[in-house]
Amino acid sequence: MEKAKRIPYGVSNFVDVVERNQYYVDKTMYLPLLEDQPDSLFFIRPRRFGKSIFLSMLRAYYDLSQKDKFEKRFGKLWIGSHPTPLQGKYQVLFFDFSRANAGSGTLEENFNRYCCAVLNDFMRTYAGYYSGELQEEFFRTDSAADKLTKIDIEAKKNNYLLYLIIDEYDNFTNVVLNEQGNEVYHDLTHASGFYRDHFKLYKGMFDRIFMTGVSPVTLDDLTSGFNIGWNISTDYRFNRMLGFSEEDVREMLLYYKTAGELPEDTGVEVMIEDMKPWYDNYCFAEESFERDPKMFNCDMVLYYLRQYINLGGAPKQMIDPNTRTDYNKMKKLIKLDKLDGNRKGVLRKITDEGQIVTTLATTFPASEIANPEIFPSLLFYYGMLTITGIRGDRLVLGIPNNNVRKQYYEFSLEEYQTNRHINLDYLRDFYDAMAFDGQWQEALSFIAQSYKENSSVRSAIEGERNLQGFFTAYLSINSYYLLAPELELNHGFCDLFLMPDLRHYEVAHSYIIEMKYLSSKDSEAKVDQQWQEAIEQIHRYAAAPRVRQLIQGTELHRIVMQFRGHELVRMEEITRRGIESEPYIGS
Repeated sequence: MEKAKRIPYGVSNFVDVVERNQYYVDKTMYLPLLEDQPDSLFFIRPRRFGKSIFLSMLRAYYDLSQKDKFEKRFGKLWIGSHPTPLQGKYQVLFFDFSRANAGSGTLEENFNRYCCAVLNDFMRTYAGYYSGELQEEFFRTDSAADKLTKIDIEAKKNNYLLYLIIDEYDNFTNVVLNEQGNEVYHDLTHASGFYRDHFKLYKGMFDRIFMTGVSPVTLDDLTSGFNIGWNISTDYRFNRMLGFSEEDVREMLLYYKTAGELPEDTGVEVMIEDMKPWYDNYCFAEESFERDPKMFNCDMVLYYLRQYINLGGAPKQMIDPNTRTDYNKMKKLIKLDKLDGNRKGVLRKITDEGQIVTTLATTFPASEIANPEIFPSLLFYYGMLTITGIRGDRLVLGIPNNNVRKQYYEFSLEEYQTNRHINLDYLRDFYDAMAFDGQWQEALSFIAQSYKENSSVRSAIEGERNLQGFFTAYLSINSYYLLAPELELNHGFCDLFLMPDLRHYEVAHSYIIEMKYLSSKDSEAKVDQQWQEAIEQIHRYAAAPRVRQLIQGTELHRIVMQFRGHELVRMEEITRRGIESEPYIGS
């Protein structure tokens, strides 16, 4: 029996995957469609969505130096039965600009050194097509621009076809933007900046170009120098070109179950339902919202599958720890640590409501990153938002899944912890009691007291919704529940619903929390009226047909909290009979 294919987690080399018995999700059916597009293409997707392995596949398919290996590498894939006339016709130049920052020299020296190394490898690969004299001159020069010019002249003279592939075209400039600021970045990408000049050399030199990145920022800044790229990022025909569809995931899981890698009692559909809230729901084109299934983050799926095979069950930590680096990079690039008031408002709206209605900007310069109107589009390209609806001529961009939602909560938590640090281990102890013993008072009281003592937060926050945001941020470190703020129940929206994660923990208790906010000027009559309204609301929420399914047999607690200004003044558990637990009465 053939050995089961290895899971290609973290592998970005297509040749390694297909030649070393690793599982490959076939994307070759997109090659004919790409060939029908303009010659220079630009494609954006979030990190860990399979960009690098896709480009590696393009290189293996079109590279004339690898033409004789077509059957070995592509014979069992879709394109193996449908090869195009352009297969194996190009000399391929492949840059990965995430590697262009290394070195102890200046930015320009490091970039030039990397490009020269790649170009030298190109010349050695296709040495048979270039004269000895040209090769001598080529290897003698230490200028990447000169090397490109020499290749260009010789290729045009001999009608050689050239294909340029660039992975992470914006990584080099993103690092510069993060670490050295806007002024240095501007010098690279405008006027006679060396990065801009480098891209200008591509115009007219290559027969085909394919570039990927994580945002359109750098391309916009390079436009006047490199104005031939056709952006297909939001073209519905390529919505499913990267990432995994549910069909892809199901086929993969069935393969590993048939191969005996998964426990016999493992249900494939159960695994898919386990993953969907965490990794699914990406849509990148307006036209695809109604017609296409949503896409999974492929690296997350591979992480889950590898953990499942190794552990014999789903990982307790549903978010791959290796994505921490990605989050930190993204946070720096979109300047989450330097948000002004307007962008903070946008971020809080998204965190609290889970979505925002906006017009998607397809291109914008780095100078617009701080523009609150552009901010949602930037979050979209980084995978922090996705298309979840259409409203008139605008899009509803929503948080795609729990994985991303955790990142929003984490940012809020970091902000609050910076203002006033509290010991999160205390909270985790309280959450144990909350989940397993139904003892919720200490946890909620602790968060309420922390809010009261966080004067910096109080000065920036007003009202019930943002008080709710504070609680959500601190409850987000609770592993036992999936947080659902503003969950619709019986034609209303409960403030917080804590759904037990029974697939990973033996949780015995679940919670609906209704929060009410009063100003110091409100009368006692309004206090009592508001409290009675809260009791009616929470009874209505608890009676919703969905609730029984959501709590999955756990004991449901209905908690009402009433705040006056920044202080908790009343907190009680409500039952059909009234107040079940000892009420909390604030000072």
